[in-house]
Amino acid sequence: MSAAEDTAGGEAEAWGEVTPDAARRLLVAAVEAFAERGYHATTTRDIAGRAGMSPAALYIHYKTKEELLHRISRIGHDKALDILRTAARGEGDATRRLADAVSSFVRWHAGGRTTARVVQYELDSLGPDARAEILALRRQVDAEVRGIVEDGVASGEFDVPDVHGTTIAVLSLCIDVARWFNVDGPQTPDEVGALYADLVLRMVGAKQSPAQT
Repeated sequence: MSAAEDTAGGEAEAWGEVTPDAARRLLVAAVEAFAERGYHATTTRDIAGRAGMSPAALYIHYKTKEELLHRISRIGHDKALDILRTAARGEGDATRRLADAVSSFVRWHAGGRTTARVVQYELDSLGPDARAEILALRRQVDAEVRGIVEDGVASGEFDVPDVHGTTIAVLSLCIDVARWFNVDGPQTPDEVGALYADLVLRMVGAKQSPAQT
């Protein structure tokens, strides 16, 4: 099974590792509020109200609003890194692995668009220490994609004069899906993932379509 096929496709199961249930409900409420109103415009009262709890109950599980954002961002970036790492270490040539990485990454941003918007666009709302931690994860994300592109250049599969710039372009293309994807639109997350994989392979000058796995 490819990484694209193995990537979770929706929001509902995104926070199963967060326990107890009250902490998970608060985190899900925070994701919804941050995506809708932005981090700075959201209050702890807003979050608690969405979770059907009192503001005082929130502080039992999270000391501050920033702690909630940090937890959301950390879990989200860990999942994004796992998606790309799975593809990068998968079977097949660089063309197959890049297609799998892009389709998986896009599928995550489309299927979990509410979460992805918060994870990707609220970085500057974190304090210095938390922000540094997330930036380190982002560098690992970048390294996974860059490694696949470098492999493709070395094998002659890709024609890429600027590996660093191309890696940034590929990641930016995938991440932006969270901003515009509409669940009621004409395409599914899988379809958008397949489209973007094809676009990226064209971008890197892939010599052939990815082998079927």
